[in-house]
Amino acid sequence: MSPAVPAQRSAQANCLHVVPLRGWHLPLLQDPCFSDLLPLLQRAVLLQGPELLLSTLTARPPLAPDVLLAYREPHLPLGLLISQRLNRSGTCWQLLQLRSSAASLASGEAGRMAIEAALVREAIQRSRGAASWMATASTNDSDRLALLRQQGFQPLRRETIWHWEPSHVTANRELPADLQLRPLNRRTAAAMWQLEQATLPAQLRQLLDRRVDDLLDQSEQPSLMLFDSNRQQAVAGARRLRPSSRDLPEIELSVHPGWTHLLGEPLQLLLERSAATSGELLVRSDVLDGERSAWLQSLGMAPEGEEVVMARSVWRRHATQQTAQVAQRIEAVLGRLQPGQRPMPTPLGR
Repeated sequence: MSPAVPAQRSAQANCLHVVPLRGWHLPLLQDPCFSDLLPLLQRAVLLQGPELLLSTLTARPPLAPDVLLAYREPHLPLGLLISQRLNRSGTCWQLLQLRSSAASLASGEAGRMAIEAALVREAIQRSRGAASWMATASTNDSDRLALLRQQGFQPLRRETIWHWEPSHVTANRELPADLQLRPLNRRTAAAMWQLEQATLPAQLRQLLDRRVDDLLDQSEQPSLMLFDSNRQQAVAGARRLRPSSRDLPEIELSVHPGWTHLLGEPLQLLLERSAATSGELLVRSDVLDGERSAWLQSLGMAPEGEEVVMARSVWRRHATQQTAQVAQRIEAVLGRLQPGQRPMPTPLGR
């Protein structure tokens, strides 16, 4: 055997591979950074077949996320990425988890960043129908923010994560006569969707491409809203997020820009009813709303951190059409209509 053959095999072994997760990969994920994800990974492997079949039949919420694995040697996983589509149409995807093993950390910061960047690029390339991607990162995680910016993600919103332990003490709170407390369900989802359209930044709203059914898919109960019976619209909402990115339940608090005067007992009643079944939970709120942040702090909530919502568009080159053949067909059809041209004989059929 020539010396070039072992060198070629060594180069192939050092090459980074990014592949979809398979069942035989699960016993290899022994690194502690993957341990809390094992139940989700097992579910993802089991549902790969049904997910592929159902996605070709109808638009529906995903059964399980997509998982990519990075390695240089098959027995030593270096990184893992979990992603999931955010809407039924598949135009928007979300990066849920991005983990690196101790083996990648030992190779230095450049090695870890290269592995995570390869995972993100491969996930974006595999999502054929996606027009946008979403990701969140802590404001303190400078490495993750730099990685996402390197891959084309841009910050669109900053949110404060508030930790809350409600007292569950029943209080006689009354709403104004024109406001009603309504649960989020299929009959009221359109009102909550319209409220979200009014509160989200325009660019983020466009990239999310969320419809009423998508809003229901991404919400858990109890999710409530304050509904103005005179104007027939939702003016505030407390929506439980699904899936939650943390161990505790998360509530997204939305207030219509023209109804900030509800800060006080109306919104407190909305939050207390939404937190009725939880001992502690997290509340998400826009960083730029200083008045709301001060009010949440007055309720006994403590800021646990800030997250940046980042997004990027996906531009794909469409396949080139056979323009020459199309032009020839059009010319053959319209040739007889051109002035100064002799009519072309046509064959007689039977």
